[in-house]
Amino acid sequence: MKEQIALERLTGLLAFARAGSLGSFTAAAHSLSVSPSAVSKSVQRLEQRLGVSLFTRTTRSLTLTAEGHELHERALRLLRDAEEIEQTAMAARSEPSGMLRVAASLPIGVHVIAPALPAFRRLHPKVTVDLRLSDRMVDLIEEGIDVAVRIGELADSRLLSRRLAPHRFCCFAAPAYLAARGAPAHPNDLEGHDTVSLRYQSTGQTLRWPFRIGDRLVEVVPPSGIVVDVSDALVATLAAGGGIGIAATFITAPYVARGELVPVLSDFAVERHNITALWPASRRTNPAVRAFLAFLQEVFQERMAATG
Repeated sequence: MKEQIALERLTGLLAFARAGSLGSFTAAAHSLSVSPSAVSKSVQRLEQRLGVSLFTRTTRSLTLTAEGHELHERALRLLRDAEEIEQTAMAARSEPSGMLRVAASLPIGVHVIAPALPAFRRLHPKVTVDLRLSDRMVDLIEEGIDVAVRIGELADSRLLSRRLAPHRFCCFAAPAYLAARGAPAHPNDLEGHDTVSLRYQSTGQTLRWPFRIGDRLVEVVPPSGIVVDVSDALVATLAAGGGIGIAATFITAPYVARGELVPVLSDFAVERHNITALWPASRRTNPAVRAFLAFLQEVFQERMAATG
């Protein structure tokens, strides 16, 4: 009975630590791969045992109380210690196995990682992959993510990182649009065309279109009649004749292969080296993480070479 009580307390502390970091029971449940009701009940039982309220709850928010703030950092340390114990146990096994939580942006996840997962599991059938796609910048440590793949510059020094293969950024348009409006010969000619732009979900800012003009990198934001916040929506709009847009070639490749899009201003296309795999230092020795990182390197090299 004492062991059961101790286990319930540990479960409650882990649920409390994750909910306090993420600000909601639903997000904590998603991170821990349990139901929101399980997290809520664990936290409620913990509050009853401690005799204090850890959260102020409303229909729209979940915030730590003064007592909750005081206990949260201690609970986080417990969570990190529990994860390190798990990682040490997993590292003792030579064969990759167990749950592997992977986070990625939507375009990378949909077009590169997801299609490669069946091959990864054929190599490592004892690994279960939980792929989480979002343009939100997740906190790997607080959300229990094993590996993340991000586009952009890095700011979190707590993470280990590895640059993956470069990708090409180019303009595209539908053949019918170009037949009707003509193709621009220089980025300056975009001024007379319909354009479709991408707005980042994470920041709300519009993507600046990069062009290599001579030895200079020039970025412009053309006035666009259509702005979308998902890359797949952008290329679908272009294929429907919406105008000219810019995107990574690994996203547009299927449309180009079907003849629905053609490259535009390809002499001014830019190669970018900002796709990075990241993982917490605590996962360094995890066999599944090591296997997935090696697999990612090969997949990205093959994919980018095929679409560059």
